[in-house]
Amino acid sequence: QVQLVESGGGLVQPGGSLRLSCAVSENIFSIYVMGWSRQAPGKQREFVAQIASSANTNYVDSVKGRFTISRDNAKNTMYLQMNSLTPEDTAVYYCHAQRFGEIHTYWGQGTQVTVSS
Repeated sequence: QVQLVESGGGLVQPGGSLRLSCAVSENIFSIYVMGWSRQAPGKQREFVAQIASSANTNYVDSVKGRFTISRDNAKNTMYLQMNSLTPEDTAVYYCHAQRFGEIHTYWGQGTQVTVSS
């Protein structure tokens, strides 16, 4: 069982920045792909970004050029640097991960990001 713990959410003004962290409970080298999804009030959860063990990354179009996903293998942690935030980025952000050889996706508990003046 992989446990994922997100942190770094909060309230930020439009145009501001936040960095989310996702701590993994085991050696990150066991993880094939990790990513972030978000769910805004009244909307379905949507994919935001992912990073594979190869370091290849993928982003939803709405965050390209503003968000950067990365992973620190030494710290067993994944990050999402979010810049130029807008109110449309307001959501609960969830970390998720898949191990090599498994279909199951593990999810964190989520962290709230609110962009408001």
